[in-house]
Amino acid sequence: MSAAMEASLARELSRELTVRTDDGAELAVTVLTPLAGTAPAVDVVLVHGWAHTRRVWGTVTDRLIRAGHRVVLYDQRGHGASTLGRTPVSMERLGSDLASVLEETGARGAVVVGHSGGGFAALAYAAQDPGAGRLHGLVLLGTAAHGQDTPDSEVKMMGNALFSWALRRSWLGGKLLSSTMGKGVDPVALDVNRQLFAATAPHVRAEFFRSTRGWDARAALKSVRVPAVVLHGEGDKVIAPALAEILAETLPGARFEPVAGAGHMLPLERPLLAVSAVAELTSRR
Repeated sequence: MSAAMEASLARELSRELTVRTDDGAELAVTVLTPLAGTAPAVDVVLVHGWAHTRRVWGTVTDRLIRAGHRVVLYDQRGHGASTLGRTPVSMERLGSDLASVLEETGARGAVVVGHSGGGFAALAYAAQDPGAGRLHGLVLLGTAAHGQDTPDSEVKMMGNALFSWALRRSWLGGKLLSSTMGKGVDPVALDVNRQLFAATAPHVRAEFFRSTRGWDARAALKSVRVPAVVLHGEGDKVIAPALAEILAETLPGARFEPVAGAGHMLPLERPLLAVSAVAELTSRR
């Protein structure tokens, strides 16, 4: 296939749009259509974690469009190609951002897959709308519904210029972030994680990591009846596995699955588990 034909096919399979929020943020969104010859399936919306971007979902999106899903993915405010907006970052605001993306892309009855801070956004959205009219299910990777009171020292580190300088150095940045992933992880995945962290503006990292202090969505989530799969690395040192178990116990339709040998960055460490979880939920239609 020639380069021109490949470019034409890529344009047919994807479109880029900007979703503007009521506080002036511009969210960069990609919509991927299923590959030709696949039967129509449920829409899947992917929400990345903090200091990541849409790029983290590469393997997941490839498998999902091959399985017949229309896939929507976006950069959370302040990340990647999205702007920060005028109002302070909060879980309610991030849930509203997700609602805007669902509305603008026409996603209905969707499975929302959220990793880490993307899981917070998915849970905040579900908590704001317990009827979950636009949700078919939730896949929650390395996330929680409470207990994320980031200490001052970590917030300061996220916004520190020296930390940012170190992240831009391949070996040093990889060393600093090695505890976020499981042992024996693919070096390529480790470096993608480093690149994404390094590319995120320091003040954005700091504001997002500060934003969960005191957040607890458990009471509202007890009314969310959509099915959910909660996946969590047994070696996660960012969010304690016990908090994910509590999340699964809180959501009436949730199943908890610990992931042996994995750390916090499941979209990079175990991307096919997210794909399998989507298949599990969509099979319940």
